[in-house]
Amino acid sequence: MKDKRTYKNIKEYGEDMSHENERKHTNEDRGPLDLSLLIDSHKKEIWNFKMKESEWIKTKNQLEGTKRIVEELSSKILQQQRVIEHLEYDNKTYKEEIEKLLADKQK
Repeated sequence: MKDKRTYKNIKEYGEDMSHENERKHTNEDRGPLDLSLLIDSHKKEIWNFKMKESEWIKTKNQLEGTKRIVEELSSKILQQQRVIEHLEYDNKTYKEEIEKLLADKQK
């Protein structure tokens, strides 16, 4: 079977083979009170609302995930501050002991 997108002559290279510029024919002979037209328009509205709802749910999930991350990082920061305070206390204690030992050694 031959590919339908192949050119047969050199002159054909200027033609648009994608056919995207062709006119689309629509038969909109339905009036504004036609039930099938109303159903189609309501389906489109429902689809748009569903898309908005999915975006809201996505945003809500991202917000909840971000909140959890912030809470975890906050707890880790508090834990690190406690460790720092403990280490500062140890440094102070060791410094006092070293000064005491140096004072005893100089006597």
